[in-house]
Amino acid sequence: MKALAELLKLANEIQVLDIGAAAINEAPVYRTLIDAGMARLNAIEGDERQISSLRAMYGERATIFSDFVYDGSRAQVHFCAPESGMTSLLEPRLESLRFFNGFEKFGAVSQVADVSTCRVDDLVELPNIDFLKMDVQGAELRILQNSTSKLASCLAVQTEVSFFPLYHGQPSFGEMDVWMRANGFVPHCFLDVKRWSIAPTIFNDNFRVPGNQLLEADIVYLRDPLRIDALTDESLKKFVAISHACFRSVDLCVHLLLALERRSALPAGTYERYVREIAARSANA
Repeated sequence: MKALAELLKLANEIQVLDIGAAAINEAPVYRTLIDAGMARLNAIEGDERQISSLRAMYGERATIFSDFVYDGSRAQVHFCAPESGMTSLLEPRLESLRFFNGFEKFGAVSQVADVSTCRVDDLVELPNIDFLKMDVQGAELRILQNSTSKLASCLAVQTEVSFFPLYHGQPSFGEMDVWMRANGFVPHCFLDVKRWSIAPTIFNDNFRVPGNQLLEADIVYLRDPLRIDALTDESLKKFVAISHACFRSVDLCVHLLLALERRSALPAGTYERYVREIAARSANA
């Protein structure tokens, strides 16, 4: 990351927003950017049970908002076990949970609480965002619809999408995709596609061994790479950093670096230097 930072010479930190920021059994893809000092984390996590671990993990490198973000209405939080990752503003759909092995336990609600939600656009202290990550158990689309101002310059979105909704009112992958495309984003890659076994069939005596049924996925959407002329030089450089550090999308980085070279925002031959460094790193791996 040091070599990339020296190559790009960003004038400002990349602003990362993680909504539903509790890291359960995973390291977020933006972690290397935070650790390299190239990005600032803005974490929104309404579940107080998760906040202490976030503070311990990031310290002064993160601004933490202990809000429930949605559409500004009153809502109910359905609390499930912290380690399940299934606490949601939407009510679990029991017939869906029962369809899959183990999910009736994962989605068991221990408490329901009335809360006031806020819109992302109403968080005055939140800066405009370059990279958004969301894992909010079905509330993604409503949050996006109420974040258009803060996300006006957003370059990439990592979001969970559902093929088989587990909550009442949860939008499908198709609904999410239509909204993202209508707002200038295109699909780039799947970071993870989760399949699960259908009850009562269990493979290898382990209910976590999947069958063929698609459940959900983490997908990355990008600001349309064919429509980057309106982006500033600084935004294009941030786009490169995010694409490299978070997604390892070398070909996309080359596309963006060439655009910067054509603008004379980076010296000629920068993309070739980048490719050589990637090749050398691969050879030494």
